[in-house]
Amino acid sequence: MTTRPLRIALVVGEASGDHLGAALLKEIRSRHPETVFFGVAGERMTDAGVASLFPLGDVAVMGFAAVVARLPRIIGRIRETVAHIVIERPDVLVIIDSPGFTQSVAKRVARQLPDLPIVNYVSPSVWAWREGRARKMARYIDHVMALLPFEPAVHKRLGGPPCTYVGHPLIENREKLRPAPGERPGLDADPHVLILPGSRLSEVKRLMEPFGETARLIAQSKPDVRFVLPAVAHLRSEIERRAAEWPVKVELVVGEEAKLAAFRKARAALAASGTVTLELALAKVPMVVAYRVEWLARSLKWLLSVHSIVLANLVLGDNTVPEFLDEAGSPEVLAREILCLLEEGPAREAQLSGFARLDAIMETPDGQTPSERAADIVLDYAQKGKAASGRPSSIAQ
Repeated sequence: MTTRPLRIALVVGEASGDHLGAALLKEIRSRHPETVFFGVAGERMTDAGVASLFPLGDVAVMGFAAVVARLPRIIGRIRETVAHIVIERPDVLVIIDSPGFTQSVAKRVARQLPDLPIVNYVSPSVWAWREGRARKMARYIDHVMALLPFEPAVHKRLGGPPCTYVGHPLIENREKLRPAPGERPGLDADPHVLILPGSRLSEVKRLMEPFGETARLIAQSKPDVRFVLPAVAHLRSEIERRAAEWPVKVELVVGEEAKLAAFRKARAALAASGTVTLELALAKVPMVVAYRVEWLARSLKWLLSVHSIVLANLVLGDNTVPEFLDEAGSPEVLAREILCLLEEGPAREAQLSGFARLDAIMETPDGQTPSERAADIVLDYAQKGKAASGRPSSIAQ
């Protein structure tokens, strides 16, 4: 019997999912070069050969206000994506992150193609809020591939879909994050302090001013501090403009290699909440985390069901990293906390002790990379989908 290439639909909704999707499809292609991919893709996945239905920017919208403003277009893109997948009938559908968009696609596809396996790469934060989503997901998601080690237990407790910890992509970068002997200046040298105001425009707008004032207060107490701000490329001009108004000098660095080099030299960091906190923890850089949210999100804080908004704390299972939300994170408070981290003492040692546990917590059971483990699961469901459709694939059974 003649076999045809495996067909996989991939749907992402923002740049972080695009990175994961590109790594996943490259791993699958390394095993099965003939595999055909299609769906909704960003720049990296497009470069790897995925024909995207439309530009990712049409749905990559952050913040309540921005989503509401673009809602008609987003709904239209959801319908377009669903219609395309139903017509093409892939062997498996993989949705990646961005639950507002991708979960809507998955639910609608499942209604029209009930036998199509659907795999969710990156669990929605059901452990943080709206826990009932987990049980609802079990109706249309066949498997969740989790980036955080505590998520499988959460889905089991909440009645969610089967869930496997495949590993966080940051664990593959650990050695690049950590300094070679002598690369990180000692406590007797001029300290490098990282300033990380976020990777989204809304975060930068809210945090650059208070972070600048925090830097001024730090420099007032410790004039030898060197401030380094790793800026994401798409926000460089905005960050440069706002940093120019700061009363202290800050060195802007752009690009992944420059950012990693800055992490390796840093003594402490002031950061927005987000994945960067886990990155800093893996780099063993003590930090203070601050976050300011828009008014609607602030009114919904009571819905949160977690002990922390800091990803590093959630993985560690305690509040190792100090965090300050909204007005609690005044420049005076943030400066005081950072100054404590620049010297040997209980605050610095407590964080470094917590970070030392991360490797064991985040390691995958068999030592595979996240993309390798994810590819195993996706290909297994593709085989099941092929068997259900009765159409032979080119994957050896």
